[in-house]
Amino acid sequence: MRVQRCKGTRDLSPEEMVRFRLIEGVFRECCLNWGYREVKTPTIEYLHLFTSAGTLTPSMLGKVYSFLDWDGWSGERVVLRPDGTIPIARLYIDTAGKKDLSRLFYVTNTFIFEETGRKTRERWQCGTELIGVGSPRADAELISLALEVLKKLKLDGVKLRLSHAGLIKALLVKLGLSPEEQSQIFDQILDGNGEALARIKSEKPELENIIFPLLSLKGKSSGFLKNLKALSARSLPEMGPCLDNLIDIVDILEALGDKYQIDIASGAGFEYYTGVIFQLFIGKEKIGGGGRYDALIPAMGGGNVPASGFALYIDRLMNSVKPEILAGSPAQRILVTAEAEVLKEAFDTAGRLRAAGYVVEISLGDRAPAGLRWTLDIRNRAPCFVLRDKVKSAKVEARSVGEVIAFLEDESARKDSLA
Repeated sequence: MRVQRCKGTRDLSPEEMVRFRLIEGVFRECCLNWGYREVKTPTIEYLHLFTSAGTLTPSMLGKVYSFLDWDGWSGERVVLRPDGTIPIARLYIDTAGKKDLSRLFYVTNTFIFEETGRKTRERWQCGTELIGVGSPRADAELISLALEVLKKLKLDGVKLRLSHAGLIKALLVKLGLSPEEQSQIFDQILDGNGEALARIKSEKPELENIIFPLLSLKGKSSGFLKNLKALSARSLPEMGPCLDNLIDIVDILEALGDKYQIDIASGAGFEYYTGVIFQLFIGKEKIGGGGRYDALIPAMGGGNVPASGFALYIDRLMNSVKPEILAGSPAQRILVTAEAEVLKEAFDTAGRLRAAGYVVEISLGDRAPAGLRWTLDIRNRAPCFVLRDKVKSAKVEARSVGEVIAFLEDESARKDSLA
């Protein structure tokens, strides 16, 4: 019987892994250059990590992979992590809580159940968490870091969309909704239902004439937010501090030359967001996002520690990476063939070539791999080394591995000079 791949999962071919490692490498390099340090958390976490602090929306909580630990019915219930940020917050509390500031990054997989099995259940993401500071400058740093990663991946048409959890919550309070109704509507907005607020009928009709027009507005400048603040100053003074915070953030982004769109009613992600929420799109495809979550670490017992972060979705980015940047400047590949009497010399030669920066395969008697330019024949008679160039249909004889490496380096230098 043929064993099939589990529904909702995917295999990554060698070609796809090139894309995966490229994204991972660019992300890791950017984070390290910005002073972030890499961490890794377990795939399995206790369920109450995601329920005790009310950190996931009900919709997301209903999609976690949950099961009892090995200790039978007396064991703890555990989950395959559905989120990357919450485990990092736990790690911070467990091991780094005494530090004033932590810049952390990770590359990990998360798991979300999808009943049809047609959508991906295992998802890869790379993300950062900036813990210990709550300033607009910190939020702008994360947004700029995310945009830098995408720029270095040479992705076109990236759109940045900004919202603010504090503004959404202030609107819900002003509409006179009960705490339960506020929580339900907020969760719906975070789950991507941008029309949730429009269906509410306030007990104060005069507010509807102010609030809902505000929600439909979209802007691309801090001036838009300042006009919004002036418009709502009398009827919605609760929005003032949140608008000031968002204005400060976009002022920094404008100074940095980063383009964005403000969409107050949009929100996506997790219940723990308290401040700015940002989403990144290519066309209609969301490729990443993040925001401020100052209430998360306090709710988890970690003290009054502000934090913010973002994640980029590797699975989706892989589809957008252009073929030309995958080529880059890979190491030259060489196929080493050898007679049985000099097999040891073949392995030694391959080792020296690899140390010199070449990718070397030893022939196993099968057909030569496609796309190889160089073949090095090793024999037990002079000349011991014969290097064949398939591109030029030429060959070079050498007495030592050193001569082979010298020739390859000269050939590479000539190619670079012509380029």
